[in-house]
Amino acid sequence: MKKLLMATAALAIGATSAFAETKIGMITTLSGGGAGLGIDVRDGFMLAIGQSGRDDIEVVIEDDQQKPDIAVQLADKMVQSERVDILTGIIWSNLAMAVIPSVTAQGKFYLSPNAGPSALAGQGCHQNYFNVAWQNDNLHEAAGAYATSAGYSNTFILAPNYPAGQDALTGFKRMFKGELAGEVYTQLGQTDYAAEIAQIRASGADSVFFFLPGGMGISFLKQYADSGVDLPVVGPAFSFDQGILQAVGDAALGVVNTSQWNKDIDNPTNAAFVESFQAEYGRLPSLYASQGFDTANLILSALEKAEVSDADAFREALRAADFDSTRGAFKFGPNHHPIQTIYAREVIKEGDVFTNKIIGVALENHSDVYAADCKM
Repeated sequence: MKKLLMATAALAIGATSAFAETKIGMITTLSGGGAGLGIDVRDGFMLAIGQSGRDDIEVVIEDDQQKPDIAVQLADKMVQSERVDILTGIIWSNLAMAVIPSVTAQGKFYLSPNAGPSALAGQGCHQNYFNVAWQNDNLHEAAGAYATSAGYSNTFILAPNYPAGQDALTGFKRMFKGELAGEVYTQLGQTDYAAEIAQIRASGADSVFFFLPGGMGISFLKQYADSGVDLPVVGPAFSFDQGILQAVGDAALGVVNTSQWNKDIDNPTNAAFVESFQAEYGRLPSLYASQGFDTANLILSALEKAEVSDADAFREALRAADFDSTRGAFKFGPNHHPIQTIYAREVIKEGDVFTNKIIGVALENHSDVYAADCKM
């Protein structure tokens, strides 16, 4: 833990000027089972800040330990003591729900590089809240659309029982046209899936959809592969992303998953990002790293047009989203969530490295259903 904190401090110092004009607070998960996700968001974000060459931006980074109470304490400290102008970094939707409404109510800007709970996309939207990743349902909606196009008609679905898990199954069911062989909510952080796999085996399903991010997905996939249940699996990118695949190994090969980003999206920004991230950190970037990178570049683009102290002008600069995204064209919907294309990817092996390749489009220029309820 001490080494991690020292590394975090070093990153913050690297982006700090003695007379910083803009102060950004990053609260993310840097320890425990979800640490890989937060580390990737942090590293992608700091790569973009470093590449900007600006010395008037200070980034203060803290570890929320994946605990809502810790996240709230850190947010209070950053707003009231650190006097940050912008907050970002949260991975988990239950932490986002604990932090974001309070932060925006205090007049601060919050840019999410990951969590996109439905409650903040509809009636709970706010003019100072922007999601640079997706609304939680989106990748699962795409998985439902793909499962339908693949001819699956009786799918067993499961996800952890927290806001993002609930959004996941809601999103899948919205776009899936078949029947459900079963629907199960697991515990958040669960590692033993013997009971759920037994249910799948007995269900008569022709396929499985699951959302189990981080270490949960690693545990499930390994146990599923060892179980002998031979049903095709579909999921969102969160359990098949770059940092997770190496731990899952052969059990993930051939699985189709959905994502708004992949390393083979063909545009100059993405190619440069993949190359520079690998050069800087010695590993391929993940979905989360790309979202951190895009979040930082959105902030940088807005700062080119307006000071954060001019909230109205800065907000309009964020809405314009005038930056080169790793995804190509980028635009916000009326609720400050992306309208974007979501791809179907297949897990493959390149040499000794497990990774993904795009095999098609699952949903094109897709928005979220909650935008109609957002009144800003």
